[in-house]
Amino acid sequence: MAASINPAADAGFTPRAGAAAANKGAHAKARAAAVDFEAVFLNSMFNEMFTGTDGEGPFGGGGATGVWRSFLTEEYAKSFARAGGLGIADHVYRSLIAQQEAAQN
Repeated sequence: MAASINPAADAGFTPRAGAAAANKGAHAKARAAAVDFEAVFLNSMFNEMFTGTDGEGPFGGGGATGVWRSFLTEEYAKSFARAGGLGIADHVYRSLIAQQEAAQN
């Protein structure tokens, strides 16, 4: 039995399967970018929401309140965006995919 010059063919990969895998990777990257975009937007909104809070209570009044609050709003935003958020990520994702498809054509 002769050695193959195309190891990818021996492993069952075809050009079409490779393109599908690359397309799936591009869709996953676009989705992650869209969710990240929504998280940044939500973080900005949550920061504005907490601007008027004086910080009374167990975490209030100290110099670390601003730092703690920034970490809190960032985690709120990430969690909210991963859970579906406001739907901004869906619109951004569709737009990114449309732009990628237009660039390919």
